[in-house]
Amino acid sequence: MSTATVSHKKVKASVLVEVCSVRLAETWFGVPITHILEIVGAVRPQPVPLAPAYVGGLVHYRGDVLTTVSLRQLLDLPPNEGAQAILVLESTGGCFGLLVDAVGEVLTVSSTDHEPNPSILDRRRKALFAGAYKLKDRLLVMLDPERLDPLQLSQAHPD
Repeated sequence: MSTATVSHKKVKASVLVEVCSVRLAETWFGVPITHILEIVGAVRPQPVPLAPAYVGGLVHYRGDVLTTVSLRQLLDLPPNEGAQAILVLESTGGCFGLLVDAVGEVLTVSSTDHEPNPSILDRRRKALFAGAYKLKDRLLVMLDPERLDPLQLSQAHPD
């Protein structure tokens, strides 16, 4: 009598996540749509004197003043002289705006295509990124709105 060997591989179930793709320079980023309240296009935030460099400025939003975060500044990219789109994001600290060059489409990505941050990534970028998804034609670097919240950034980047 022969006995068959049974392989016990752990198979991870695939979880689908919907993300909004946004572009900054030549890189595509993803933001979970569960954190996005609204997308506001073509605005020019008012500068805030003496604010940390990552503060992109203030904008009027539904009768309130919304603080924006400049992803370009956080990533040490040159400023965008044109109007930028703003993603209004919700986090535990409240609402804030994220300035991006362009908004793409909503994509459904699979957890099986997710890769963690590479070990060679510097500490500051590791703190901003939540890994990446391998798409057919590009990588989609994931952003975690909690990590981009101005209150969190003020603790992580004291100026």
